[in-house]
Amino acid sequence: MRRVLGVVLAGVAAGALTLSAQGKPAAPTVSAGNGKIFIGTYKGEIQIFDEATEKLEDSIVLKTGLPRSLTPSADRTRFYVLDSTFEKLEVVDIATRKTLNTYQLSTGNKHTRVTSLSADPLNRFLVLLTRTATKLVDRWEIGPPTLNQFDLASGQITRTIPWPRNEERETANLRFSPDGKFLYVFGDEVIVLETEKFTEVETWPYAQPAEGGLGRINLGPVHDFYDAPGTFTGLFTMQDPIQKRRIMGIGKVDLTARRIDFRPIGPAEQVSFAQAPDRKRAYGIKSDIGRYEFWTFDLEKATVISRQEFNGRPRVVPRVSSNGKVIYVYIAGETIDLYDAATYRYLRTIHMGADQTTELFVVPPAGATPGAR
Repeated sequence: MRRVLGVVLAGVAAGALTLSAQGKPAAPTVSAGNGKIFIGTYKGEIQIFDEATEKLEDSIVLKTGLPRSLTPSADRTRFYVLDSTFEKLEVVDIATRKTLNTYQLSTGNKHTRVTSLSADPLNRFLVLLTRTATKLVDRWEIGPPTLNQFDLASGQITRTIPWPRNEERETANLRFSPDGKFLYVFGDEVIVLETEKFTEVETWPYAQPAEGGLGRINLGPVHDFYDAPGTFTGLFTMQDPIQKRRIMGIGKVDLTARRIDFRPIGPAEQVSFAQAPDRKRAYGIKSDIGRYEFWTFDLEKATVISRQEFNGRPRVVPRVSSNGKVIYVYIAGETIDLYDAATYRYLRTIHMGADQTTELFVVPPAGATPGAR
């Protein structure tokens, strides 16, 4: 009896043992880390939650109104915020939580709307994909999709970038090299533009794997916040040229080396993707009506470690906490649900008090090295 009591007291002293309401040992508390959660809401602000306390720590009231998207800078010092009208931009400093600048793209009877935004790694300019709608006396005149260089110092569009090979696109997947000297335009192949005059200097047929007999590789879900500069990791798909089956795999793209590493893991399924900060694990959610599954991926071995059903809801997206131990499940509501990444056990829910309008970003604590830029 004395030995059992000693063990219990030692456990309590160490903080390792808690009791449930029924007097039974409760599951241990899982901490999410010491980072900060940033997410936009219908209140017209970016809410900031402390991971350690899971409490609302601060909010950034935006001067441009409701945020539609947050784009982090390459050095993770600022967010480029696009408003809900797609006509206004706001630059927010992450450290001071203050607005650095705002920009209005529309003037007079001409409405200019941003459909895609890519930020220069040196924070000099943005490349914007825009469309204009000009209000005339009897109609609206819709302009073509246009690539523009937007200077952040002057707040002006300084250049219209010609479409590579004159191939106009409704959407654009654009990425910068880490030094900002090149812009990569993804399509059937990657067209590499230098960023002085935006002329083509190279092409990279990334979609065709080096191994013969394989089909074309298509980019899939990617959340590259924790990736090393000039790389991104995600779930990519490929169609088997013989059987016409779509295959899903772990894809890692190295822009500087002009290389894609694609390793198949099985038949293609609609699975979201969120990489952990150590870049060794990733988590996904497969969503079907009435059925939701957690997936865990081993990125080093390119395998699915486990899958498990859970009580989800429509339109759910995962993100991973700064210490990699907690999966945040969010979107389409005002709650962020926390799950244990190791066991998929439901932990707690953060109530935001306002519906979400943007992606969720976890900014690691100062000095953290995973995903550093």
